[in-house]
Amino acid sequence: MQGLKKRRRIQIVALATVGLALSTALIGYAMRDGINFFRAPTEVFEEPPNPAEVFRIGGLVEEGSIVRGTGETVKFSVTDGGASVTVHYHGILPDLFAENQGMVGTGRYIDGIFQATEILAKHDETYMPAEVIDALKAQGIYKNPNDD
Repeated sequence: MQGLKKRRRIQIVALATVGLALSTALIGYAMRDGINFFRAPTEVFEEPPNPAEVFRIGGLVEEGSIVRGTGETVKFSVTDGGASVTVHYHGILPDLFAENQGMVGTGRYIDGIFQATEILAKHDETYMPAEVIDALKAQGIYKNPNDD
């Protein structure tokens, strides 16, 4: 009787371990496309990612760089003060998208051009994504809007 209980307990622990490993693997597989790392333009310029990698880029839209093409096609440059990356986007830009304003884009870096699938802009006068602030601070060009 004692051996049967021990064997049953080992089977339950082994089954639970296999189930936990399987569920962890399935969660990891499901999330593989949902994780996008942030890169500043300087990081992209210094170490270009491979064309298959989807990531986020952020910084300030360079003044005078917005060129509207046919339809909803837009080309502009994003900078963190150290480097600039050309961005191509086909879609409707957010209302608050403008030159010298913070933005974050999601997409791929192909042949020296960031092909954006999504563009996000700041949502009020003072907001800027934390990643963009950190990248601008690293370049020494961030100015806190609360400092007068």
